[in-house]
Amino acid sequence: MADKLHFNLVSPERELMSTEVDQVDIPGAEGMLGVLPKHSPVMTILAPGVVRVKDGSEETRIFVRGGFAEISPAGLTVLAEEAVMVKDLDADGLARRIKNCEEDLSDTDTLPETRRHAEMELKQLKELQAAL
Repeated sequence: MADKLHFNLVSPERELMSTEVDQVDIPGAEGMLGVLPKHSPVMTILAPGVVRVKDGSEETRIFVRGGFAEISPAGLTVLAEEAVMVKDLDADGLARRIKNCEEDLSDTDTLPETRRHAEMELKQLKELQAAL
């Protein structure tokens, strides 16, 4: 049997994955990082993006927004601030939410605190939409 990489992905809500895989590509702060079995130890900050988990011919895609990744002899652990399976994203729902945020931002009566919240939400929604 070929070497496998032990991979854990945890968000504040739950553990999304804990499995043995062939390769994981993660969006590190310095760019995409491919992790294979027996990778050298590394710690990195995660950028918003898609984690690609490859096992044989199967690939699972998970959107993460920030967090940390640790590669050690035990495997790869990703601690994500937020994580969602790309297959669970609803393109139409995201488009509606983006439109609503843009409308909120175009309203000149919006309070500064409400505007900041809408800007942050719009940025996050567009990151999710880009993952599709």
